[in-house]
Amino acid sequence: MLNKVPEVTLVFWLIKVMSTTVGETGADYLAVHVGLGTSVTGLIMAALLAAVLAVQLRRDRYVPWVYWLTVVLVSIVGTQITDALTDKLEISLYVSTALFAIALAATFAIWFAVERTLSIHSIVTTRRELFYWAAILFTFALGTAAGDLATEALGLGFNVGVVVFMALIAGVAAAYALGANEVLAFWIAYILTRPLGASLGDMLSQSRDYGGLGLGTIYTSLGFLAVIVALVGWLSLAGGSERNPEASPRA
Repeated sequence: MLNKVPEVTLVFWLIKVMSTTVGETGADYLAVHVGLGTSVTGLIMAALLAAVLAVQLRRDRYVPWVYWLTVVLVSIVGTQITDALTDKLEISLYVSTALFAIALAATFAIWFAVERTLSIHSIVTTRRELFYWAAILFTFALGTAAGDLATEALGLGFNVGVVVFMALIAGVAAAYALGANEVLAFWIAYILTRPLGASLGDMLSQSRDYGGLGLGTIYTSLGFLAVIVALVGWLSLAGGSERNPEASPRA
């Protein structure tokens, strides 16, 4: 099996942030505007994720459209999990943030204990890939809870949230440039892109009365989806499905 994860480039982070935004606005659109509700939306998206993840696991290398479709669906499901805990079970965002942080830490601990690496450049077995997707799911759930905690419970708002989370990601990038552990830097940045994407989605979609641009969830979702499709198409045409079979210790 070749490595199943793409190189970490600017395009990687652009698609990641936009998939996060689609997860936020798309889930809201289906649950609220279409009227499916949180539970039905969650079940439909979970079923779609299971089907696409099965396709992803059967591949023997990184295939851009399969990989990024899985990421978008994980983003939506991760959002739905957090929203269900908050809206349905009325669990405090402080509690859910702590729970998801513990779940993610436990996933990393077990992953490292079994595989002795957390590097995304060594996803060359099905077991490592399962650990990887479990971690990705918890990063989305944690990012959603932490982002909602910051923008709603702590009152930052989505406009300030965009600035704050961009600054935090810039801080991680600076630390990496100065020699910080690249595996740790990658996963921290990956978590932070979730609340950044959510805040960006809210800023674009929310009404001007609430400080947003008033584009609405459907236009925001479709716009970002179009860009994601274009970038993934470009990666595919550029030969993005071909990967170096040699694992690297880098993040």
